[in-house]
Amino acid sequence: MIFGSTSTEDRALRCHGSEATAKRLQRLLACAGALATVGLLSACGLSDEGEIQQWMTEQRQAMKPTAQKVEEPKEFAPYVYEPHGQVDPFDPQKILMVVARQREERGSASAIKPDLERRREVLEGFPLDQIRMVGMMRQGSINVALLEANGATHLVRVGNYAGQNFGLVTRISETEVVLKEIYQDAAGEWVERPQKLELQESQAGSGQGSKR
Repeated sequence: MIFGSTSTEDRALRCHGSEATAKRLQRLLACAGALATVGLLSACGLSDEGEIQQWMTEQRQAMKPTAQKVEEPKEFAPYVYEPHGQVDPFDPQKILMVVARQREERGSASAIKPDLERRREVLEGFPLDQIRMVGMMRQGSINVALLEANGATHLVRVGNYAGQNFGLVTRISETEVVLKEIYQDAAGEWVERPQKLELQESQAGSGQGSKR
């Protein structure tokens, strides 16, 4: 009985040892496989990198720099002015004659100019944007505009002047006064432009006549 029991225990110990050894072998095989896989991946990576480097080297050697050909500069030939028999372009007398002729041509072509000898009217002392149309009334068949400037109201008819640019009143209606101004442009020429004063809404307005 004792020998039989001892034999059973030995067999159990031997079986347990075999299982432990098998597990250790499995772990060793798994580690070896993992190491082999890492080695293969590393070798593949190194191989790919080497191929890329070789390809880049070949491309550099195959490329040839190109340069666009630059044309030779043209030879400069200075111009020599011969005044003999030529008109002097810097003659002050000729320049004055040309300027005078141009002024005469402009004066004859344009008849627009203000009457500087005319006596100024009261509303010509105010800029047009400081004049307000506050009403209109009729005197027979004539429209009369009520224009206010600096707190005073003035009766204005067609033919009167208002503003500081020789503004001639050309039309009066119930809602607006139309003027024709004359002013000098940048070239010093007298030109015309239309202007307009519109009727203001009693005292609720801004206190300034509209000008367009």
